[in-house]
Amino acid sequence: MLRPQDSATRERRSLDGLWAFRLDPGGAGRAAGWWRGPLPEPREMPVPASYNDIVPDIAVRDHVGDAWYQTVFRVPARWHGERVVLRFDAATHRAAVWVGDTLVAEHEGGYTPFEADVTRHLAYGAENRVTVVVGNELTWSSIPPGYVEDTPAGRRQQYFHDFFNYAGLHRSVWLYTTPPAHIADITVVTGLDGATGTVRYAVASEGAPGHGVRVTLRDAEGAVVAAGEGAEGLLTVPDVHPWAPGDGYLYDLEATLVAPGGEVADTYHQSVGVRTVEVRGTRFLINGEPFHFRGFGKHEDSAVRGKGHDDALMVHDFELMEWIGANSFRTSHYPYAEEVLDYADRHGVVVIDETAAVGLNLGLAGGIMGGAKLPTFSAETIGEGARQAHLQAIRELVARDKNHPSVVLWSIANEPESHTPEARAYFEPLFAETRKLDPSRPVGFVNVMLAPAGECLVSELADVVMINRYYGWYVSPGDLAAAEAALEAELRAWAEGQGKPIIVTEYGADTLAGLHSAVDMPWTEDYQVRLLEMHHRVFDRVDAVVGEHIWNFADFATRPGFFRVDGNKKGVFTRDRRPKAAAFAVRRRWRPDA
Repeated sequence: MLRPQDSATRERRSLDGLWAFRLDPGGAGRAAGWWRGPLPEPREMPVPASYNDIVPDIAVRDHVGDAWYQTVFRVPARWHGERVVLRFDAATHRAAVWVGDTLVAEHEGGYTPFEADVTRHLAYGAENRVTVVVGNELTWSSIPPGYVEDTPAGRRQQYFHDFFNYAGLHRSVWLYTTPPAHIADITVVTGLDGATGTVRYAVASEGAPGHGVRVTLRDAEGAVVAAGEGAEGLLTVPDVHPWAPGDGYLYDLEATLVAPGGEVADTYHQSVGVRTVEVRGTRFLINGEPFHFRGFGKHEDSAVRGKGHDDALMVHDFELMEWIGANSFRTSHYPYAEEVLDYADRHGVVVIDETAAVGLNLGLAGGIMGGAKLPTFSAETIGEGARQAHLQAIRELVARDKNHPSVVLWSIANEPESHTPEARAYFEPLFAETRKLDPSRPVGFVNVMLAPAGECLVSELADVVMINRYYGWYVSPGDLAAAEAALEAELRAWAEGQGKPIIVTEYGADTLAGLHSAVDMPWTEDYQVRLLEMHHRVFDRVDAVVGEHIWNFADFATRPGFFRVDGNKKGVFTRDRRPKAAAFAVRRRWRPDA
């Protein structure tokens, strides 16, 4: 799915701003047809943002059910005759959309975009009304999963992931035009042959019988370096400037749709980073060179906004990652806003791109998070409905992010059950589908401590071993000597048993900013520093370890409970991005010359 853009043949308009808003816990709006007129008794709500923390009301924060959004806008008269599309970059976790009285779109999945051709439903040069109902309920068939309980105090959402279930219109809403005959999709796959780069492209079009395709590749200075004819082809770039970690060099691929008479029907510009990704033995190679992941698991999370995208916060986070010496991050535990990947492309930051498949482990939920102890994969829990939703989530993730050079690895799940035959059967078709959709990138998933080396039945399906380990925190808390021995033993077991690169995708300790102790005392800033240093000593001794992603970049919100005090405190930065002592210690490791 192509992002909206302004080009010689296209125009876009943001619908971000303050929308009319109303919660609907009883579902009355669907029965009453609230889309047919102005929302009754609304309040104003910013888009993009999560709605949960905007209003100081627990009924808003913990709302379960529908939330209605509505806005009115004018469509330029000059757009008449164009194809007009309404696009939502994200609606968490599902949505239905009306233009006027007409249902134009429905979508399941809270972190990937969806759109509708609304050309026939608009009044041009006049006001138009868009109404959206966003449902935040998680079910056994949703990704991520959950279930709703009816209690004397009302409906309560239960879920198995350790971050707050923020909801709403978290990302931008767009209205954009294309010509009736238009480019519908572009796929690029790049390669390197010595100093020569290759760009294999495929351009799909709609409403364009008899049209041709012309492509032009320009360097960052605007000079033409290659050109081609046809909907598919291979471009070669002599003396190519590769995209590389720390060097986000991008070419511009201009695709032009040409009508039978020779006139230009549509144009679209696709950025291209020429690079290769390969797993060879226990090495992860970018452009044929070994790459060591230094960075974080992160969250789209901040005070007031929740998961709402904010450019200022995004740039600040990237600046902090550069300051500390990070070269990569994982989009834990869902696809991030496309603006984030665009920024990573331009700045040479490497990304592990993850689906929203988190919480597929009821043994973990029951043992640590206090959830029900039920079989994870069964007809009554996570079954075929969930797998189909998971497959669709993978398809939408790859379709959205396939052209980003920063994305070097697909992660199809975080900490699922992976030590049972049922887990193996669940995941086999997911790995196969991901590789079918994109043979150019490695595929993996993130393993949890309940399925250690030698017991995991899913890891052999992956190209890379990614593991979350909390030695010194959930295991041997306060005893770093025991934690160090256990960590090294397990990493060596993975290296010997799998013969693949190992990325430790989570390690860390909850830390209360300002708390100190002269001895190893959990929750202190000093203990977090020593725990991270212990992990780093072990990583340096195990050759197969090619990555270290600390959990977490910054403190983040979770649902209330005795297990978390005002959220998860494993960040090396606080939630408002103030550095803890660990940030300076990590900077000394990752930027020793700074």
